[in-house]
Amino acid sequence: MRAKIATVVLFFSAIFSINVLAQDDNYAKWDDRELSLTNGLVSRTIHLPGSAGSFYTTSYKPVQGDFKYFEKKSQEFQFEINNKAYSGDGLWSLKNIRKATDERAGQGVSVTLLSGDQLVEVTLTYLLYPSLPVIRKNLTVKNLSAKPVQLESVDVEKLTVTPYYATTFSWICHDYGRRRSIGPYDGNMQDALVTVHNSDWQQGIVIGNEASGVVKHTSVFWDERVILSGLTHKDARYPFRKHIAPGASFTTPQVFTMVYNNHKDPDEILNTAVADFVRKHMGIRLSELKQKPTFVYNTWVPFRKEINEKLVMELAKAAADAGMKEFVIDDGWADNYGDWIIDKKKFPNGLKPVFDYIKSLGMKPGLWVSVGSASPESKVYKAHPEWFVLDEKQQPANLHEDDKNMRTACFGTPWRGYIKDVLLKLALEYGLEYLKLDFTVVTSTYRFGNKVTGCYATGHKGHKDHHESLYANYEEVWALFDELHAAKPSLFIDCTFETMGGLQLIDYAMLKHAEGDWLSNFYGPGTQVDLRVRNMAWWRSPAIPATALVIGNPEMQDEGWALHVKSLVGALPIMLGDPRKLSGKTLEEYRGYADWLQRMENSHQIMTYRQDLAGFGEPKEGTWDGFQRINTETGSGGTVGVFRQGGTDNERQVTIQYLDREKIYTVKEIFASEPIISATGRELSATGFKVRIEKAYDGKLLEVKAE
Repeated sequence: MRAKIATVVLFFSAIFSINVLAQDDNYAKWDDRELSLTNGLVSRTIHLPGSAGSFYTTSYKPVQGDFKYFEKKSQEFQFEINNKAYSGDGLWSLKNIRKATDERAGQGVSVTLLSGDQLVEVTLTYLLYPSLPVIRKNLTVKNLSAKPVQLESVDVEKLTVTPYYATTFSWICHDYGRRRSIGPYDGNMQDALVTVHNSDWQQGIVIGNEASGVVKHTSVFWDERVILSGLTHKDARYPFRKHIAPGASFTTPQVFTMVYNNHKDPDEILNTAVADFVRKHMGIRLSELKQKPTFVYNTWVPFRKEINEKLVMELAKAAADAGMKEFVIDDGWADNYGDWIIDKKKFPNGLKPVFDYIKSLGMKPGLWVSVGSASPESKVYKAHPEWFVLDEKQQPANLHEDDKNMRTACFGTPWRGYIKDVLLKLALEYGLEYLKLDFTVVTSTYRFGNKVTGCYATGHKGHKDHHESLYANYEEVWALFDELHAAKPSLFIDCTFETMGGLQLIDYAMLKHAEGDWLSNFYGPGTQVDLRVRNMAWWRSPAIPATALVIGNPEMQDEGWALHVKSLVGALPIMLGDPRKLSGKTLEEYRGYADWLQRMENSHQIMTYRQDLAGFGEPKEGTWDGFQRINTETGSGGTVGVFRQGGTDNERQVTIQYLDREKIYTVKEIFASEPIISATGRELSATGFKVRIEKAYDGKLLEVKAE
């Protein structure tokens, strides 16, 4: 009896202390039965279980206006422990509520619940941000039992929608929010962001998933009338699993949601609230960089591995003459994969003199390294074969491709410390500013069976089984990146789509630990390459910041190089090829583009922004397309790109959005002396101006500058 009385006293003491804390919280208020979250734009009300009951959302809506999407009871979350399901519908008791914040202006609460069987404790953390209709959420699951448990099928968000009108008349905008379909929809690795939009109601919800690569999962109306977002289920192609020791906890990746109304098109919120949240509050590495890259050269095409000191120095001189700001040496500099020892036949004086020469030309040096691969003949593999991935038959494996001349390292071993030392030496002793980190670490871009993934070794400390290795190895790679940044904060890490593990895959998990992602290898001198570049940049943005999109492989000496450059300005411009083949006049023209691009960055910080150009949709053959990169915080202006891709008309009306409506702006074409127009932001948004392109395949770059 005394124990029961003590429990009751502790419970009500906790509630009393909770209410005292709530007075100081801007975004959250609560009592023992209800939690209210609001920042003036969005509100969410959650029913609390008290001493025994369920935990669920009763209302989630914009503060102003009508919103019809959700039922009055949503399960809130769900996961499985040893195949037993736990959800908000179950029996819980409220353990405590405490204020929660993050380092990027997030404020909210953490609610801790105890399961009815006394075996699981779950803490749900909700964060809201100023002036944005966003709620960010994650779970911490604690094992209270005396034995290790297996956590699977984690839904961080589980929201129940209203019947018929929500499910029948909603677009599901998936694949970075760009591809529209009618449900049901079961998402995949490409769904870092999904929007559910009802065009009749002009309402919807954005679901952003911050989980890594192939273990992210978002579904809409799939098995139930619900929206789920979190980690892949145990029956998925790439299942998530985490083993939790007694007394230990696991914290999930975050999920963010935005509810909105009064938007005719779902892309409107992608271009505004989503982009603002990612840039200002998510904690992406690009936002930490004081100086962003503006024009990169890479040696991969046409030289591949056939490089040497003489060639690289010649290329560096020509690239510098062309105005390149970063110079990256790709594969071919080392004598094998794994040891990462400089090939002295190719570079008899080592790489440091080469890097010093690159710096003397005013460029930042970069280098390609396979972050998780080793050759069987390498010293590291011979010394530590136990550090490497094993397949289902417990044999050494190459996850990247079907080639026995390579082995894939497992990051659930001391390999992470080994490769960290290699990369730190390159960055700190040699002065590298750009690391292109490549090749498979979890799943392959080029091997499509889900069996040839992860690690089946049973003796690796970082994972107990194959399924757990999928998640654990991503997390170890991110930890490696964080350690590199701690040692050298200005380092630009290019985590390629091959490392991410899916075709042109990029996501928010990567953005929080690496700055960019080499997304493609588009070959050929024709205008189809320019179309592919612009299409890829459109497809991944504005859900993903455009400067994280490293899109190759246009070559500098191509006849249509100027259109290559114009197309690339919508992402992170990177050129390959042989700049030694360029004439002095062409080198000057290149430098004109490069210097202009740097001026745009200095004046408007364009590499931080990109928005859709109103009235210009997905880049396609036979149409026009475009983009704008306007600084929406300062209102100073930015750049606009307009392109004719075989369209039959040679003139289009262009409007520019997101400018300061009262300021007067001058719009002029790159290198032109006379402006096209001077007008207020309001006029440029409403009526705009005409752009004429005579060639069937060409484009124009414009500067927009506040007077």
